[in-house]
Amino acid sequence: MPEKTKKQRRRTFIYLWVLFALLILLVTATYTWFTISQTPHVNDMAMYINTKSGIEIAKTVDAEDEEWGLHLDYYDLVDDEYPLKPVTWSEQHQKFMAMRYGFDGRMMSFGELSDEKNANRKGGDGYYVHGTFYVRTQSACYVSLAKAIEINGGENGSGTYVIGLPLWNVEKIMHEDVGNGAENAIRLGLKITHVDYNTGTPLSDPEFFIYEPNCDYHLSGSTDYFPTASIDGTDTLIDSDHLILQKASSWSEAYPIQREVTIKKLGDFVEEKRLFKIETYEKIKVDVYVWLEGQDADCVAQIDDSRILASIQFNIDYSGQSGIEDIPDGNNGSESTSPATEKPEETAAVTDKAPETEGVSVTEMSN
Repeated sequence: MPEKTKKQRRRTFIYLWVLFALLILLVTATYTWFTISQTPHVNDMAMYINTKSGIEIAKTVDAEDEEWGLHLDYYDLVDDEYPLKPVTWSEQHQKFMAMRYGFDGRMMSFGELSDEKNANRKGGDGYYVHGTFYVRTQSACYVSLAKAIEINGGENGSGTYVIGLPLWNVEKIMHEDVGNGAENAIRLGLKITHVDYNTGTPLSDPEFFIYEPNCDYHLSGSTDYFPTASIDGTDTLIDSDHLILQKASSWSEAYPIQREVTIKKLGDFVEEKRLFKIETYEKIKVDVYVWLEGQDADCVAQIDDSRILASIQFNIDYSGQSGIEDIPDGNNGSESTSPATEKPEETAAVTDKAPETEGVSVTEMSN
């Protein structure tokens, strides 16, 4: 065989190998978005925001004293129920992005989304949910997400976790997990901004945290953690200091099976991280985002018509040592009787019944 022909065949083989390698990369990069082109979604989200004494919350920064309290719910923050559809967070653009599809279903490109046009909306423009509340205190403290705690042998749960909703099946006389894996693809974002006490004018750049529940469990059955790569080209959606990972939470039937009881096994945080420190007579704006992360390998078509149960709660640390020291008197010599000036207390154990919780609770996101 002539040497020229051999070189041509070798060159052709190399080209084909490179093409095959690029095809693998392309399939790997777009697999998730391709499988969700039918637009799975989660509907009917109820959100409860609660706290014990020590910090107070309100819908607006200039709320009257009587409007600051221990509880807000979903309809205080968001006026209706809206779907969650796959998006991804771009740290580079500081925006959510969604895949744009052509008329023939082909993926075209990523497009920027905005809170004004794409948050809390129904129909084709609705992608994610966004709510805002404000925090104030008269006793400086650190705030973080509360770790998940099993109560009454797991019959109830407290703290921060996300699981598939156990739905009672009358015919089978048992519960069904109607999460369909959506609990593995859900993300919650917390944007923290220090603001002027009276006007709400930002005093600092916002700091964005992403909470990823069930990070080590996947629809494939794998129990390893796989970082969710960003479309920005980084290995994760956000830097490690602002990524809050939690191991898998789940539920199982009680024995004997009971309609009103399931047993929860709740995951630990991989690493506990503080969200912010709030000083005496300071206010902080908290923007809460909930979305289906399109870059997640578990964001696939089967999660459509899913229902999940989520609880997000704040933990308050007055001492910087997880609350093991005495809590200081928050009155600072003032005679005021406002709840914000009362002596703070440690956060108490709670169940996942919204009126009894403290912190931020997002419960029953369903179709």
